[in-house]
Amino acid sequence: MNDPQLRAFYQSRQWQSAWDGKSEKALVGIIGAALSHGLKPSLFLDAEKLPDDKSAREIALTRAALRYADALARGYVDPKKVSDVYTIPRAKADVGAGLNKALQDGNLEDWFASLPPQTDEYRALYQAHEDYIRRATSYRAEPISADKPIKPGQRDSRLPAISATLTAIGYPQGQQPDAAAPKRYTGAIVEAVKRLQADLGLKPDGIVGSDTIDALNLGPAGRARQLEIAMERLRWLERDPPGTRIDVNTAATVLDYWRSGRHVDRRNVVAGEPDKQTPQLQAPFSRLVANPKWRVPESIAAKEIATKGSGWLAANNFAFEDGKYVQQSGPKNSLGLVKFDMEDKQQIYLHDTPAKPLFSEPERHRSHGCIRVQNALEFAGLLATQDGVAEQLQKALASGDETWVKLKTEIPVRLLYHTVFWDGSRVQFRPDVYGLDDVVGAALGLVRGPVRKPWEQKGEDVGP
Repeated sequence: MNDPQLRAFYQSRQWQSAWDGKSEKALVGIIGAALSHGLKPSLFLDAEKLPDDKSAREIALTRAALRYADALARGYVDPKKVSDVYTIPRAKADVGAGLNKALQDGNLEDWFASLPPQTDEYRALYQAHEDYIRRATSYRAEPISADKPIKPGQRDSRLPAISATLTAIGYPQGQQPDAAAPKRYTGAIVEAVKRLQADLGLKPDGIVGSDTIDALNLGPAGRARQLEIAMERLRWLERDPPGTRIDVNTAATVLDYWRSGRHVDRRNVVAGEPDKQTPQLQAPFSRLVANPKWRVPESIAAKEIATKGSGWLAANNFAFEDGKYVQQSGPKNSLGLVKFDMEDKQQIYLHDTPAKPLFSEPERHRSHGCIRVQNALEFAGLLATQDGVAEQLQKALASGDETWVKLKTEIPVRLLYHTVFWDGSRVQFRPDVYGLDDVVGAALGLVRGPVRKPWEQKGEDVGP
C-alpha cells in the first residue's frame, strides 16, 4: 500500500476492514450527490466499476471516500498548481481520522455534510447552484445575436428571446400582457435588465449592449458552471480566517474590512489589468506611509517612463535617484497621499491615487497590479483611529514628507479572485476578466466557458 494516507487510515484501524454493505451503500449515495457541490461524482468513484475482489473493493471505497472528503474540506484542485502565484493559506483537515470516526459512529452523511465551508456565503452559492441546475434542465435556446444595442423604448426582434432568457436565469418580468412576446422594450423587461446588470457589476442603465447579451447567452447552465468554480475557490480557504483582516476581491474590485470578526467597511478598488494581473496572495501589513514616494519598478520604468520627455517628467515630479525613477511626494504622486505597506515578495500593496474618477466606473481593472483604494485617506484614518495612532497619521500627512506610521495591529490582507460572490443579500456574478475560471474549470473537468473578448486599453495610466 503505497498511499501514505491510506496506510495511516488502516493502521489506525489495526488493518481492519472499513466497509460493509450498509456503509458502502451510504458512501455511493453521498458521492453520487457530489454535483450539488459542483463536483463530478466520476472524479471520485464509478459505482458501476467497483471491483468484485473484496480487498480491491475495500481499497477503492476508502480511496474514493478520502478523496471526496478532501475535496469538500480543502478543494479538489490544488490552487498553487493552477495559479502563477497563490500564497493564501489553504484549509486544513485530517479526513482520515474523521472518516474513521464517522464509520465507527455510523454517521457518514452528517460527517461529509460538515466538511464544506459552513458559511452564509457558501450556503447561498450552493442554493443558487441547485436553482440554476434545475433551470438548466428545461432551458433550450439559440444564442441571442449581439447586434446593435437596444435602448428603452425601442422595438427589436430579439426581445422575446431576451425576455425568455431573463426569466430562465431568475429575472421574471411579471404578468404584463405582452410578457411572452414583447414588441417594445419598455416597462418590466427594462427593470429586469437593470437588475441583471446590477448583479453583474455593469452600469444598470437598461441598455442591452454586448456585455448584457453575453451574460444572457450564458443561460442557467453557464451560471451553474461559474458557481461550481466559485464554490471550489471557497473550499480552498481556511475555515477560521483571521478575525481582523482585509479581503480584496480582485474580480469584483471590492474591498471588505473585518475587525474582530465583524464586517466594518466595504469600498471600491481598482485592480490589475488583464495583462498585469493582481496575484492571489495573503500578506500582512502594519505600516501606513504618509506622502509616499513612488519608486518605479524597472518593468514600468522601461516601458512607460523612460520614453517620456523631460518636460513631462518635471511636470509630474519625477526625478532620477540611485539609478531609478522616483516620483516625489505630493498630490500628483501615483500612490496618492497614503500607502498601505504590505510585506510580500510580489511587491503588491494598497494605496491612494489621484485618479479618483475610476472608482465610479463599473469596470475597474486599470492598474499595473497593485490595489488602489477608494477614499484611501478615510480608510487609513479608520485604521489609525481603531489602533489609537490617528494623531500620528495626521501629523505625518501634514508634514508633506514621506513618513511611516506604525500600526499596533498587524492586519493580513487577502487578494482573492472570486467571479461569483454573495454580497450579504444577493449572489452576484462578474466577468472572468483574467481568464482564471477556465483554468480551475478544466481541472474540475467542466466544459470550457465562453471565449473572452480581447482586452481594450482605456487611456494611458502609468500608476502602479
